[in-house]
Amino acid sequence: MSTALLPDLVKLLDWVGTLAFAFSGGLMGARKEFDLFGVLFLSFVVAVGGGMVRDVLIGAVPPVAITEIHYFLIAIGGGLITFYWYPRVVSLERPIVLCDAVGLGLFAVVGTQKAIEYGIHPLMAALLGMMTGIGGGMTRDVLAGEPPFVLRSEFYAVAALAGGAIVSAGYAIGAACAYSLLLGAGACIFLRLMAIYRGWRVPVARHRNDPGSPGDR
Repeated sequence: MSTALLPDLVKLLDWVGTLAFAFSGGLMGARKEFDLFGVLFLSFVVAVGGGMVRDVLIGAVPPVAITEIHYFLIAIGGGLITFYWYPRVVSLERPIVLCDAVGLGLFAVVGTQKAIEYGIHPLMAALLGMMTGIGGGMTRDVLAGEPPFVLRSEFYAVAALAGGAIVSAGYAIGAACAYSLLLGAGACIFLRLMAIYRGWRVPVARHRNDPGSPGDR
């Protein structure tokens, strides 16, 4: 893929991720029986929250979600679709987590790539990509009164970090950026879906009275 097309690819991935997180926030709001304003507010905050935090941290101010109207329109559009078509949309299997997985993967790689473009070290860029990916989901869960995915044992932050790390590694070895972005997003989404459908988990601390803990042997 030509490097001239790279900005367009990054922008496309960013828009698709914004829409996915808008659906994710809207679905959560509808499930919690929020009114129209509540659903739209949650869709917008979830869709742009992670990216705004990233932009502030790397000095890309004002954040692109504020300077470009496209993000607002995508987020509100996703919220409206979810609100008015909720009975149909919710019939899909696990719609919130599926939308969230797509948004997580796309935002993680776009966040990493943008941090690299602003001169951030690849290692820290991967961490910023992870923060971009998990920011929207954390905001959604906190505002909806749910335990955040990132604090559970599921592959969430780890999946986002893996996606960002692939982009950073590709940059470090001089690989084609477009392929690194697609591979990183795919890996993140795959890990997240495996956590959902196969029960992949991050190890958790055991208490002394838990079965199988060293103290019980």
